[in-house]
Amino acid sequence: QLQASGGGYVQAGGSLRLSCAVSASVFSAYRMGWYRQALGKQRDLVADIRSEGTTVYDPSLKGRFTISRDNAKKTVFLQMNSLKSEDTAVYYCRALNVLDGRSYCGQGTQVTVSS
Repeated sequence: QLQASGGGYVQAGGSLRLSCAVSASVFSAYRMGWYRQALGKQRDLVADIRSEGTTVYDPSLKGRFTISRDNAKKTVFLQMNSLKSEDTAVYYCRALNVLDGRSYCGQGTQVTVSS
């Protein structure tokens, strides 16, 4: 089970930090990712992080967004800075079990950036 939180309404240039707590016995077996889906558009990868900390970003977002994880707290974070109106979307947390290939996605959290 994944529970994302931290979304909200922010003015352009502001920051938000999303969190996703994972109910899993072995959090380190999960590769974690954040995706987003704007209204009328497909769901796209924002950032991804492996258990040892290796990260992958949408190149257009790197430098403004930072993904991190706390394995002890079984939580993944997405720090979003210098937000733009085009960052408005529902943000989803995804957990990929690297041992069996199963993927899980929680309910999203809405991020709205006003220009």
